[in-house]
Amino acid sequence: MTAKAKKEKKKLTPAEEEIMQVLWKIEKGIIKDILKEFPNPKPAYNTIATVLRVMENKGFVAHEEIGVFYQFYPLISKEAYAKSQAKSLLRVYFESSLPKLTAAFAKEENLSLADIEQISQIFAAAKEAKKD
Repeated sequence: MTAKAKKEKKKLTPAEEEIMQVLWKIEKGIIKDILKEFPNPKPAYNTIATVLRVMENKGFVAHEEIGVFYQFYPLISKEAYAKSQAKSLLRVYFESSLPKLTAAFAKEENLSLADIEQISQIFAAAKEAKKD
């Protein structure tokens, strides 16, 4: 398996994604900082520690020692992860076809005229950029 294929297969579980959302928000923090961001009932300290360890093994987060604590920080930006997952969604469910994805959302969602106009402008700008 190529490095690119391995990278594309990395995906956060729902629990990991919750923690990653917090880390993207606070940028770095010890487990206590992460727990503060969760609504009640908060997950157990040990649960967060275990999930962070798994995320570190997957290459999503790293840590540095601050005294007796580990301060965790993301190794991938929210934007980069979102882009990766969007590409995966497109490939797996829509045969890598952006028109199929767009058509699926246009049919299923109640898009407003403003939404349709905004999407049209995005595609028009992309079309112009391709001409250059």
